[in-house]
Amino acid sequence: MKNRMRFVFIFLQLGVVVFLHGCGLSNLGTNLNQAVLNHDDPVMISQALPSYLLMVDSLIEGDPEDEDWLRAGASMYSLYAATFVNESHRAKVLSERAFDYGQRALCSENSDGCGLTNFPFAAFESTLSEFDEDELPAMYSLALGWLVWAQNHSDDWGVVAALPKMERLLERMIELDPMYENGKLWMYSGILYSLRPPAMGGNPDRARQCFEQALLVTEGRDLSVKVAYAQYYARLIYDRELHDRLLFEVRQADVHASDMTLMNVLAQQQAAQLLQSAGDYF
Repeated sequence: MKNRMRFVFIFLQLGVVVFLHGCGLSNLGTNLNQAVLNHDDPVMISQALPSYLLMVDSLIEGDPEDEDWLRAGASMYSLYAATFVNESHRAKVLSERAFDYGQRALCSENSDGCGLTNFPFAAFESTLSEFDEDELPAMYSLALGWLVWAQNHSDDWGVVAALPKMERLLERMIELDPMYENGKLWMYSGILYSLRPPAMGGNPDRARQCFEQALLVTEGRDLSVKVAYAQYYARLIYDRELHDRLLFEVRQADVHASDMTLMNVLAQQQAAQLLQSAGDYF
């Protein structure tokens, strides 16, 4: 169980509309975001991001309740911790910051969301039911931070206890807008439903449905969906044929796609690693 909790979220798209507001910085934020997503050199991006993270931290220090900056911080730290940090201790620390920023972003958007992750499940679900489309961006930032926090605290059984809440959060977002973030909600849901065996609350059939819906929404252009489908669902049910087919499709695909190039390059790298280890797994 613990090993399955070590899910590798190279699948975390930036998901960041970086809200650099004031003094004409809005265009800079949008352009920077697109430049990162459309870049095909992950090493260069990994070296550049820390300076940007510090800038976002400084802006949050200056305005601790600014939802836009908190959302940007949650998303950027989620991406960096999940994708570019190999040291366990550093990844834990950075993921805690991402989770903190995500919680604060939702609290800033709607005071009913303050402390939401610590609510008992019934109260958690009831509060979510009151949120509408206006809360979606803050809910998404919370989801990213929470997922990366869970990834890097897989030795904490509190993560297992939190999974139903994380699943319900994604479900609520899908109820509000099934197309939100271009299929990412469906993919994250598929991953979560694949993490546990049915006896512990997992749902492989639902996981498959979610991955298929993510493929439908993205029209196959987002290669990370196929990698996640193979890594979590195909390996869970020991379907070697599906596993290898999906990963070979990723290896042969063109990585260049608008706002997906960086993550497609990373997905190809992950696909190669999964194919290499397939003989030991199956």
